[in-house]
Amino acid sequence: MTAAPGHRSTDAYSTEDATSTGDAPADDDAPAAASEAGPVSDTEAGADAEPGAGDTDAQGETGAQGEPDAPAKHLAHTWEEARQAAFDCAAPIPGAPVPLRDAVGRTLAADITAQHDMPHYASSAMDGWAVNGSGPWILDEPGQRLAPHQASVIVTGGLIPPGAKAVLRTESGAMSTDDDGLPVLTLGGAARPGEPRNGQHIRKAAEEATAGDVLVRAGVVLNPAHVALAALAGYDEVEVLGKPVVKLVLTGSEVVEQGLPEPGRVRDTFGPQLATVVEMLGGLCREQVRIGDSYTEWLEGLEDSGLAEALNLPADVVITTGGTGQSGTDHFRRAVAELGGRLIIDGVAMRPGHPAVLAELPDGRFVLGLPGNPLAAMMALSTVGAPLLAALGHGQLPPVREVPSGTMLEPHPGRTRLMPFRLLYGMASPAQHTGPGMMRGLASADGVLVVPPHGVQLGEMVPAFALPWGPAIPEPKTAESKPKSPARKSGSRASAKQGAQSGPVDWSALFD
Repeated sequence: MTAAPGHRSTDAYSTEDATSTGDAPADDDAPAAASEAGPVSDTEAGADAEPGAGDTDAQGETGAQGEPDAPAKHLAHTWEEARQAAFDCAAPIPGAPVPLRDAVGRTLAADITAQHDMPHYASSAMDGWAVNGSGPWILDEPGQRLAPHQASVIVTGGLIPPGAKAVLRTESGAMSTDDDGLPVLTLGGAARPGEPRNGQHIRKAAEEATAGDVLVRAGVVLNPAHVALAALAGYDEVEVLGKPVVKLVLTGSEVVEQGLPEPGRVRDTFGPQLATVVEMLGGLCREQVRIGDSYTEWLEGLEDSGLAEALNLPADVVITTGGTGQSGTDHFRRAVAELGGRLIIDGVAMRPGHPAVLAELPDGRFVLGLPGNPLAAMMALSTVGAPLLAALGHGQLPPVREVPSGTMLEPHPGRTRLMPFRLLYGMASPAQHTGPGMMRGLASADGVLVVPPHGVQLGEMVPAFALPWGPAIPEPKTAESKPKSPARKSGSRASAKQGAQSGPVDWSALFD
């Protein structure tokens, strides 16, 4: 896999500033229990400010004088640049055969054709007797060639013996004796007129397909019926498009996995759900490990481990949680550098989730570093992880739609804000409880608004994307789709009242 060079924005928001402080003031990478409330730090205020005379530009020169200054700071990607860079850096994983039991939900890479006639032998559709000619019939041993007026016992699916012309159902036959006292098969009282006709109750060979027939075309997403059909066609495995295998490395010595945490400890929000979200985004989560905060554990976590190798499925992507900031326990960049990797995305000018980092290791694996706070991590996963997994899995860049804003959203220079929203009468208003460490707002959200740095006016169309587990963003209604109201006389009270109520309405107060 090769990675395209990342695109850099020209705003004043630097990665160093972004990863050293949190949203307000807690860092996106801080423990999930961190609060959103509090004064904005000096560092964060500087990160959001516009370039001034003393600011350093991307070439290491002062913005006003052009004189040499301190080394240039790396500029964070904009939200749009980060999505595109994550999508462009990865090549689709080649197709490979997978066992039928693992094929459901995968995209077929090569046609499934019948490898033999289906069915490949003539069989009985009923329990009863295979018969030759009209009765009464003399019974013979099962499987033997039948002469005229002979029969043998057969079960549903049984091989039709040579010479058999039809199958007599169990309920249509009766055993009796002939004049010599020998057992014979005769028609019973439940037999229908003319039964059995030639070919009756016999499943002919090749009646479903002949060898070489195309049964399922490449490009189809396989369902259980497709897999059963492939088994009938003689397949043990099928060729499917590649999907990225993902390893999760969950960090944090303060994290507890069960019960109520004590002060200073937090519950694990990633372990129960992150693997599922990754699979919703097109990944195959094959391994999940938990490590502490030491540098040695980080190095071991990023190295290839035994489980994926044993399954012959080395990880294509390693996703880590936490450790992307600049504190003494944040080892992401140092570990990537020691392993010989390079950074593709080093911070995104967005809130929450700005400490997101994407790197590539020399062995071709990608490492996606998510912030430690759960909402910030989900926004980083949607921004960087979703395009990366789509590119590796032969997909398209996840779509961004537009929805009308149900409230005015103030400008926030230098940063895109990602706001979980709820729809009310077709208008999108930011959900409550959406601090970086919160999940309550996201749990009830209909999607995520992508609020540009210049803000949004009431009723203005604003970009939005769907949640991996949620419905698609609805297409906005056009004027043509609205039913026409009856014409009213000008100057009437009704028309005046209607005119006074026209225009967008701020619905955001209903979510308080």
